[in-house]
Amino acid sequence: MSEQEAVNIIRTGGVLVYPTETLFAIGADAMDERAANRVARIKGRPVSKPLPLIIGSIDQLDLVTESVSPELLKLTNKFWPGPLSILVKAREELPSAVKDSRGYTSVRWTEHACAAELCLKAHTPLVATSANMSGKPGTGIAAELDEELTIMVEGVYNPDPGPKGGEPSTVVEPLEGNRVKVYRDGVVTREQLIRAGFVIAD
Repeated sequence: MSEQEAVNIIRTGGVLVYPTETLFAIGADAMDERAANRVARIKGRPVSKPLPLIIGSIDQLDLVTESVSPELLKLTNKFWPGPLSILVKAREELPSAVKDSRGYTSVRWTEHACAAELCLKAHTPLVATSANMSGKPGTGIAAELDEELTIMVEGVYNPDPGPKGGEPSTVVEPLEGNRVKVYRDGVVTREQLIRAGFVIAD
């Protein structure tokens, strides 16, 4: 599948499997409620567990949130593009499938060049949850993708380079006073956050 074919799937409300820094993801246009809901249904993901997002440049952060605090900017300046997912107050128009009960979503500027290009050429953030059925492990190897999942999507985009594998992204929420709350430990360590000037909140 070519990049243009993958972009066309996103633009027409389809669901796509594509590579990220760590694992293959299943995703769709994050602004399209029907497509986001389909991602959750295909995975069998509980509706109470919001779908994470990726963007292809810092400029696309405005499509996800209107609330840009100094702490958020400090995190993005230090760790983006890269595997740090940051909880932000989601724009009202984003689908409920990507928001938690507080109206927050998690977003990262992906450092995988092909995934970033999909966001930029489709002019939208993408849903980016691991390409596996809920409860099963994700994979960075195309041949190990679950056929039960791949037959339900519009396409599998498998350009070079593929995912590197390894740990998932770290998930944090910026708080006032250079504090961050860590919701999931991952590639970016707590020590790296502390060295960057942040205080880990309880």
